[in-house]
Amino acid sequence: MTQITRTIDTLMTGLIDYAGLFPPSKLPMDKAVENYAKYLRSEHERFLSRFICTVPRLEELSKHAAMVMPGTYATSGYRENADMQDPWQISAIIVGDLDENLDAIYKFNEHHDQEHNGLAMVDVVEMKISSPNDVDDAMDILPALIAPAFELPSKAVMGGDPRGFIAAIAGNQAAAKIRCGGVTPDLIPAVEDIARFMHACNSADVPFKATAGLHHPIRAEYKLTYEPDAPVATMHGFMNVFIAGAFVRSIKGFDLDTTIEVLNETDPSAFSFDDDQVTWRDVKLPIVALARVREGFATSYGSCSFDEPREDLAALKLL
Repeated sequence: MTQITRTIDTLMTGLIDYAGLFPPSKLPMDKAVENYAKYLRSEHERFLSRFICTVPRLEELSKHAAMVMPGTYATSGYRENADMQDPWQISAIIVGDLDENLDAIYKFNEHHDQEHNGLAMVDVVEMKISSPNDVDDAMDILPALIAPAFELPSKAVMGGDPRGFIAAIAGNQAAAKIRCGGVTPDLIPAVEDIARFMHACNSADVPFKATAGLHHPIRAEYKLTYEPDAPVATMHGFMNVFIAGAFVRSIKGFDLDTTIEVLNETDPSAFSFDDDQVTWRDVKLPIVALARVREGFATSYGSCSFDEPREDLAALKLL
């Protein structure tokens, strides 16, 4: 087994929000919950962050996950290793009216604040916005203990100008969310779109998260779903995206054109990792800067697979 370097560990820790309920996996709740519980006990559990669930399915999550969440059984003592586990962190996707969604979230959090129900907490919400004004409207309602990630509309990202949306998010202890792919090629933004988004986030001091289309570390052609006749397209690599984000945030004057080059990189050997720094071609970034970026700027991405990213990293001899 390859010895994992400190920079790969820093890049990957807390990077993946598990979205097994969503396409292309689209697992039933019981299987998604089973997977998440298993991953939290795996060799690479530290790579895993939140479980993503729509608000209308929180009750279903409670039903299927209570027995494997940390806490106590009502009648039969502690779960195995439960006393060493933190409560599950849930990122809830808003569907419909925000006030009604928050009522459901408060109910879920109150229920799972008790050990015998299984310990869990919705501490992040993700919601689509259609105009910059939606940000202020939501922030007037959202409680301080729940951090929002606002998903920009595709028209603002794909060939558009995201700066107005990101400016609205600035100063609100909120993140911007970008969709990097989908089940059809037309849902994949260009590298120029992602680069503009990153630079706008950096200029406005707004952290970002990503979702969709980032199952693999390096940009390449892949099937977009697990169906035999699935369309094939060039997908963005999560390594490209998050290392580019780290360069944008940490290296003064790192320009848009060079960001696009990093996002466009298809040669895995162009990236190297040791215990002190990550390198892309002749650009180097110390591990301290990478850790700072991962904590406060390029935060995470949602993936319906936790296995594919790790399998690909292992194939590259990085795990």
